[in-house]
Amino acid sequence: MMWQDLVFMVGSTLSIFFLAPTLRDASARVPLGTSLPSMAIGMVYGTTFLTLGMTFSALGAYAAGSMWSLIATFRSPQRPVHRLARATGLDLFVRDVGRWIDRRRGDRRLAEQYAPVEGPSATSAD
Repeated sequence: MMWQDLVFMVGSTLSIFFLAPTLRDASARVPLGTSLPSMAIGMVYGTTFLTLGMTFSALGAYAAGSMWSLIATFRSPQRPVHRLARATGLDLFVRDVGRWIDRRRGDRRLAEQYAPVEGPSATSAD
């Protein structure tokens, strides 16, 4: 075993332990815009490590990607889009990405993009 294989495996194992509380917390809500790309990266890394002969790293990356897929499945926010329909899966992800892009467009400064919608802006003078 190469020492690098061990280092990557340990890192993936730690990420699984750090993600476990999110999966156990029934009130946790992780946007699909976070969990789906993280899941895809874990799976791509796993495949890459496997092709390099780094079996333990591949297993760790696949496990981390699987953990992200569980988080996407069980901890994504379920907001009603219409009173008769709910956005799920890919539809919710696409809508989240659209909202994220819309918030970054415009003439607002970066700090104002993250100010709460209700109440006074953190940059306004009283």
